[in-house]
Amino acid sequence: MTKTTIANVETHAAAMNSWHVVDATDQTLGRMATEVATILMGKHRPDYTPNILVGEGVIITNATKIRMSGNKAVTRVYTKYTGYAGGLRSTTMGEYLENNPVELVTNAVRRMLPKNKLARRMIARLKVYPGAEHPHGAQKPQDLQVSDPNAQS
Repeated sequence: MTKTTIANVETHAAAMNSWHVVDATDQTLGRMATEVATILMGKHRPDYTPNILVGEGVIITNATKIRMSGNKAVTRVYTKYTGYAGGLRSTTMGEYLENNPVELVTNAVRRMLPKNKLARRMIARLKVYPGAEHPHGAQKPQDLQVSDPNAQS
């Protein structure tokens, strides 16, 4: 007979206290975002339960040094509408990386999470910083190596 493992209060508390640090230097944006989203959702754990927050916290450093594959920096365009007449604003991915790399990385991870209330709690456990320093030393974060087969050595 097969047993189904379901998360409980103890596993939830253990997940809330564990943090990981990811160095985004020379990492591909999408590949890194998928692994970070997996950690935030808790899908890497054997007791993953979709309706309980069992994901761990993630700190991403060096967001300004992230890279994109292909020609996305000039061809990928983000658009938003301000709500006013003639208020359509468009920005390329390269401009986004120069002006606001934290929001670029956060949005890449956010869009890979489920679209529900639990995802808002997951994204709150993601901290992104443009430089190498972060103020989360008290959480005792562990280094997380993101596997990127195309990373330049």
